Amino acid sequence: MTEYAYTLTRTFDVPAQVVWEAWTTPHQYEQWASAVPGSVTMDVREGGAWQATMLIPDAGPFPMSGSYREVVPGERLTLTMDIPGAAPAAMTLTLSEVDGRAHATVSQVLATAEERDMAEEGSGMLMDGLAAFLA
Repeated sequence: MTEYAYTLTRTFDVPAQVVWEAWTTPHQYEQWASAVPGSVTMDVREGGAWQATMLIPDAGPFPMSGSYREVVPGERLTLTMDIPGAAPAAMTLTLSEVDGRAHATVSQVLATAEERDMAEEGSGMLMDGLAAFLA
């Protein structure tokens, strides 16, 4: 079976812990990830669940949910995403820090080129929103 992967990396002028908190705290996440206010719940531990209603441009509200597969605070977060109409997928956020600047990498492996392209576009929008939030 062919797998379709992507990796996005961004550097932020904040410590890695600040990025971690933005990604794992519901009220912060909804501010930068285009989530409907009050729709984000997170139980950030291995096996814990998350859910959010995202506001997708030109498509409106879009419910998403999943669980956390791997949680290494401040360093690595792997979560599953159960998206209506798509095969379940996992996304990994990896954080490192050099000279007080966070390096964030998001990666996924998907079943089709179309799913990969859509996920990569969505992840790019997430990273852009995070960059604006942290600025």
